[in-house]
Amino acid sequence: MQELVKGANIGLAELLDDAGSVLVSLSWSSPTGEGDADVSVLLLDAKGKVRSDADFYFYNNPVAPDGSVQLLGKTPTADGNEDRIGFDLTAMPSDVDRIVVAASRYGCRFGELNDLCMTLADGTGESLLQFSTEDAGDVGAFIFGELYRRGGEWKFRAIGQGYETGLAGLATDFGVEIDDDAAGDEDAAGEQGAAPASEQGQPSAPQAAAPQAAQAAQTAIPAQATGEGEGDGEATPVPRTGPRTRPRTARKKVKLPKAPKRSLAENDNWRTARLFPVPVLKSDREREVRATSVLLSVMAQVPEFGRRLTAAFGAPAGRMETYTEVSLPHGDSPKRPDGVIRVERAGKLWTALVETKTNGNPLKAEQVQDYMDIAARRGYEAVITLSNDVALEGTPLVDVRIDGRRKHKVALRSLSWAEVTHQAKMLIRHEGVGNAAHAWLLQELLHYLQHENSGCHGFQNMGPAWVPVRNGIDDETLSQGDRRAVDVVESWERLMRQVCLRLGGELGQKVLPVLRAKRGADPSQRRAALADQLCADGRLHAELRIEATPGVLAITADLRTGKLRTSIELPAAENGGHPLTRVKRLIRQLAAAPADLHVETLVAGEGGGPRGTLERLRPEPADILPKDGAEITGFRLSLFKGMGGGRGKAETGFIRSVDEAVDRFHTDVVAHLDSASSRRQQAAPATVG
Repeated sequence: MQELVKGANIGLAELLDDAGSVLVSLSWSSPTGEGDADVSVLLLDAKGKVRSDADFYFYNNPVAPDGSVQLLGKTPTADGNEDRIGFDLTAMPSDVDRIVVAASRYGCRFGELNDLCMTLADGTGESLLQFSTEDAGDVGAFIFGELYRRGGEWKFRAIGQGYETGLAGLATDFGVEIDDDAAGDEDAAGEQGAAPASEQGQPSAPQAAAPQAAQAAQTAIPAQATGEGEGDGEATPVPRTGPRTRPRTARKKVKLPKAPKRSLAENDNWRTARLFPVPVLKSDREREVRATSVLLSVMAQVPEFGRRLTAAFGAPAGRMETYTEVSLPHGDSPKRPDGVIRVERAGKLWTALVETKTNGNPLKAEQVQDYMDIAARRGYEAVITLSNDVALEGTPLVDVRIDGRRKHKVALRSLSWAEVTHQAKMLIRHEGVGNAAHAWLLQELLHYLQHENSGCHGFQNMGPAWVPVRNGIDDETLSQGDRRAVDVVESWERLMRQVCLRLGGELGQKVLPVLRAKRGADPSQRRAALADQLCADGRLHAELRIEATPGVLAITADLRTGKLRTSIELPAAENGGHPLTRVKRLIRQLAAAPADLHVETLVAGEGGGPRGTLERLRPEPADILPKDGAEITGFRLSLFKGMGGGRGKAETGFIRSVDEAVDRFHTDVVAHLDSASSRRQQAAPATVG
């Protein structure tokens, strides 16, 4: 992989044979693990300006109608985040001369982040070049680099330029007309659109949510697309339903839909007719065949959903067709992958084989190896494994052999049923799709995936090492270096990633695990150190960062006491007044929180301060003040829950307890802190950064 310095440039033709599809990743880290930024892309003409406001792609406008630009979202790294962008350069309009790749921070500066880095990779994800910068400075937006045309070919230039005026200033300099004053009007419109369906005479909330979100997107984002292309793979723009408005850099807040309207059934025993019936499924083979067919058919019919799942694998935006139970020759006997995905773009085909597992069944290495060999021989681009397991960095779900002598490279990609469910929820509950029929299809898919008989429940097995490790902690026979402890740490990390997907889908916000480690650290070494810590203190610990939440949600499973602790630390407000005033303000924020919430005062120096339950502190808030007058640095709020009596591997035990603990803590505690924080922000002057 080549390293570029600021100002350097290189032709893409020097790096790869086919420069039609590339992936750009922006990454960063922070000392606390909490720093974050958002990517943005601007398409510029020969004059260095956008052709229209539609050429500005950011968190409120993530996908180009023609598929040339797709913001693929964030993935956690060992010490920060990586935000990815997919570019289909063959679909890029001919009058686009430059593509600027930037990032911005809301209310923070880039100088607070470390290890700023931009990586360019080919369509399979193999890194080709990298540009790093040591100090971005006190700026709210930062241009990492640009792709530009020279002599009919694409080149890349490392830029490294900051903007003190943030995202709005950067976009304005390139000709985008920002209208952040419209924030209040759009938020009010969102409130009206979220009225109960029963009052409006509309379809049930899950079905109505997507069209409402799509309509909001049409008025706020120019040239949004349905993605319903004809044979040439081109997307069809959505006609506007209201007056044109300019983009806003302030994030759009879309609320969860209200409860559906009252059912017309005579009694509760009547079952709603479903497009994808589930109760008749009896065997694992039936579940695999049905789940594959249901998912692939919806992907082909709902373009936004199909693109969302395949863009991260390097697929272009185009006409998608999907197939099941295809027979392909391989040696003496043909092989039958569970599914095939084909995408046509500009006369070129992108093909992936799909291997599906349901109900917790593991992937088989020899089966995946056969599909990798078939794909390489036939010139296919990828093999996608779809199962309840969750892939981890540095720990592949299956080990396959890659023949380095073959010129054609095949990407092996892993997808979890939990991620499929997450993407469906994000589209129909928060972001919107092209029309009501598509929303209904996704709702039917969601109902199928979440049915207890589908077998598509995501990660639900802590593995064979779980019971021996718990027993070893109980009788103090578990020693450091035991491989079983590493297996449990990996299962815990998979569980936390699934919790992030599930919670993020419900909230419509980014929820990411915080992995505190140095950049470039070996993931296996990090997990080995966590396994040794588990042997020493008998605890599993994780931290989740939830967008717009004032703090990091911490989860600790104490295997010795059988208790789960969910907590959040809130820093004391600067110039918050007298200590007792701070405490009373906190108690008021927690007026609706449960009485068994533990509140602990954090003081300067080592050790914690006074603590007590909310039930005791409500009448006597002064009880939590340090007796020695020590400076209050913050507060820790905690709830405790049993881990479940059973020690089996099923979801009904430990995993379900973790889900319930996180849900209760967020609903009963964190959500109230969010509301209080939002009210304070609304009372303050609006800023854009």
